[in-house]
Amino acid sequence: MRDSIYVKALKLEKGGNWEEAHRLIQDLPDQKAAWIHAYLHRVEGDQWNAEYWYRKASKPVFEGSLEDEWQYLFETLSQ
Repeated sequence: MRDSIYVKALKLEKGGNWEEAHRLIQDLPDQKAAWIHAYLHRVEGDQWNAEYWYRKASKPVFEGSLEDEWQYLFETLSQ
């Protein structure tokens, strides 16, 4: 089974390729992409931008570690 674009973006970020992960996600109009977009900006340290994307995703700002959020996103979006 091929990875979804969401899982692919998460794997790219995990592998150190933030820019490629962001490129894949930034123009997708759906809430899953917005959720990953929020996470990516959180990784970047841009909390204001991350909060904007959490709102677009209709998700609360994640309060745990980046690793915990990555794992939660991966498990949720891999289903």
